[in-house]
Amino acid sequence: MTDRTDDDSAMTTHAEWGSGAPHLLVSRGGEDRFVFDLTEDEVSIGSAEGNGLVLAGTDAVHATIVHDDQDEYVLTLHGAGEMNASTRSAPDGPRAEVLRTGARFTMGDWTLVFGRAEYADHGRPFGGREGGELSDQPPQPERPDYPAERAGQDTVQHQEVKDG
Repeated sequence: MTDRTDDDSAMTTHAEWGSGAPHLLVSRGGEDRFVFDLTEDEVSIGSAEGNGLVLAGTDAVHATIVHDDQDEYVLTLHGAGEMNASTRSAPDGPRAEVLRTGARFTMGDWTLVFGRAEYADHGRPFGGREGGELSDQPPQPERPDYPAERAGQDTVQHQEVKDG
């Protein structure tokens, strides 16, 4: 079990905005494999040119991933495919979920798995499973005010990876 100190800030998952190297592990049939780094606040995924991630054999805009004001990465699946959950959905509309490390979703023949270092993945505070489970795990402090911290900063990086 992880030792706790009086300074719980070292034990939270409230890291700096966008930290933890968020990325997608992308594969198709065991042949096409690569890592797509999530460096933009919104990434569209599909077969159309101009998407941040172009994948052959998918809908024109099959999914989007938005890095929201809570420093979460939210997947919206517009086309057919499997996903871990459907926590934010509309009847017969797109399905959405907050991505946590290991979250898997599919689009056509493609499988995508989200990854982010545990220290920055807001879902598991206080050392993850080692820090306690359910009622044994104390709540972590409020999240930082990420939008206020980012105000006035112009650090947008542009990266586009295409396959297909």
